[in-house]
Amino acid sequence: MSPILRTFKLGQPPWPTTDPFLFCVHHNDEYPSADEKLHPKSSMTGRNIGSDFSGKDGWSMYHGTGVPGFPSHPHRGFETVTLARKGYIDHSDSLGAKARFGHGDVQWMTAGSGVVHSEMFPLLNQQGPNHTELFQIWLNLPRKSKMVSPHFRMFWSEQIPQFIEEDEQNNNVQLTLIAGAFPPYISPEPPPNSWASQVDSHVAIWTIELDSNATWSIPATVPGLNRILYFFKGHSALFGGHKILKGHGIQLHSDQNVKIQNGDTPSELLVLQGRPIGEPVAKYGPFVMNTEQEIRQAMHDYQQTQFGGWPWERRDPVHGKDPKRFAVHVDGRTEYADG
Repeated sequence: MSPILRTFKLGQPPWPTTDPFLFCVHHNDEYPSADEKLHPKSSMTGRNIGSDFSGKDGWSMYHGTGVPGFPSHPHRGFETVTLARKGYIDHSDSLGAKARFGHGDVQWMTAGSGVVHSEMFPLLNQQGPNHTELFQIWLNLPRKSKMVSPHFRMFWSEQIPQFIEEDEQNNNVQLTLIAGAFPPYISPEPPPNSWASQVDSHVAIWTIELDSNATWSIPATVPGLNRILYFFKGHSALFGGHKILKGHGIQLHSDQNVKIQNGDTPSELLVLQGRPIGEPVAKYGPFVMNTEQEIRQAMHDYQQTQFGGWPWERRDPVHGKDPKRFAVHVDGRTEYADG
């Protein structure tokens, strides 16, 4: 039996996902040099400022009006996992917490009962380009955890397992484990109320980089999981003997070993895996609950409370020109990427 359940075109983000995942987007922007305000030093002519997803000249402003990114917006009922592969992200939230992370760091935020946050992309290099690349993944919460207190945890890149294996031809395959295990390597511990914190959920979030012509196998695990590979960089590869081009998703049987034989171009994959939560999903924009009534309640609660209000002077705060990566938590505790 083929290890492949189906393949599909990725198309424009967000990419298709399966339970327990809700959303997956890959932002990859080649921003120009910056001005003194950390804005792109470039004309904004031809951009729909405030909602620019154009990709013009290789980059977008998104909902930013000066600094690119996503000014204050609410969430309830799920988690965001943000992998900042290149460049920086400045986080600020309605609880008074803030962070600057990048260069392989991950922020894992449980929105729970409700939080407002902003995610801005400060351009710190005034002399040259500002390449910003990130994944944002939405992981659902089960009914019992929809209304837990908001919480975020930082996984600094220095704490995330990243290792290289060689095939028989000495080609390298590099794995990065944001969630899940690949013995003897184990990812950092997810937030306590996450679906990923349940041992039998088998949630995995990995990236896999393959050298040209590298061969490697994704090991079988328990049956009944949703396992998707997102082939977002490279040209072509064989998956279980089936040739698939870049720009496709591959849904696999979780209980089958899958041999990958890469083509003659370096390739990269994102892996999302997990046991389905298997509960009804009601979604409206930034709210994900189990029923339409709960969605209406979320909208009402946000209108009435703003999920605690917004303690910052701007909807799009950034944290200065110092590239040092840090996080200030709700309890006042400050941590730095370098310890």
